[in-house]
Amino acid sequence: MNGGALFVAVFLACIVEAVEATTIVLAAGTVRDWRSAITGVFAGLGVLALVVAALGPALSAIPLASLRLVVGGLLLVFGLQWLRKAILRASGHKSLHDEAQIFLDQVAAAEAAPTQRRGMVSDWYAFTLSFKGVVLEGLEVAFIVLTFGSNQHDIPLAALAAGVAVLAVVAIGVVVRAPLSRIPENTMKFVVGVMLTSFGMFWGAEGAGAHWPGSDAALLALIPAVALFGAALAFGLRSQGRGSEGRGSEGQGILGQGRRHPTPAESRSDLGPKAPRPVEAP
Repeated sequence: MNGGALFVAVFLACIVEAVEATTIVLAAGTVRDWRSAITGVFAGLGVLALVVAALGPALSAIPLASLRLVVGGLLLVFGLQWLRKAILRASGHKSLHDEAQIFLDQVAAAEAAPTQRRGMVSDWYAFTLSFKGVVLEGLEVAFIVLTFGSNQHDIPLAALAAGVAVLAVVAIGVVVRAPLSRIPENTMKFVVGVMLTSFGMFWGAEGAGAHWPGSDAALLALIPAVALFGAALAFGLRSQGRGSEGRGSEGQGILGQGRRHPTPAESRSDLGPKAPRPVEAP
């Protein structure tokens, strides 16, 4: 795996987490207080920097074979989880991760929360909301950086790729001042799930002592094989759902929109006015 492949893999994986964190911060800053929200962002980034600084040297000290076995297993856990969710959403068996709806939910919760000042933070709710969003989503980014970077002995390049991904998403969020709902998140999660699963299989097998034909070139066959298998599962589940009552044609495939549960307002509007019951003649 060369430096370019490492950069692209980390960049794509981190974009998804950056979108989710940006949605939370936008909600906190738009409704509450931007200064407190930004303070929470920097506090969260400080915590993540300490985590990377502490775990980075520790991972580098592990023997390469053991490191690849551990990293491969962790990547399989995360990759299969992302791949499973993307397949279920593409087949219509699970509702889409709707950033616009998440933004509205966060806005509603922020509007209802009381304003409380603590120390130099004028709005503690906005601070904690941004802080938790950055730390929780950022821990997955840190995991991706550390696992990919340690295995390739190039944590700085992996960190650079993650930083570029986060900055790109943040820049778009600042410009539009709205949730990034137009990004095909389920498609990206499918791609990232395929990549994490493929690299997990590759590095885990190498750590266990196996030798892949063609060495790193085996990834060129492994990644498409995992992608085709995932797409076949989505197609099969969608076809199975068409034969079940209530599932029909809601799934739109990996590149489509899948199924989205309607909001309460949409559900009420779909019902429409009820027609009066006819009165029977006596």
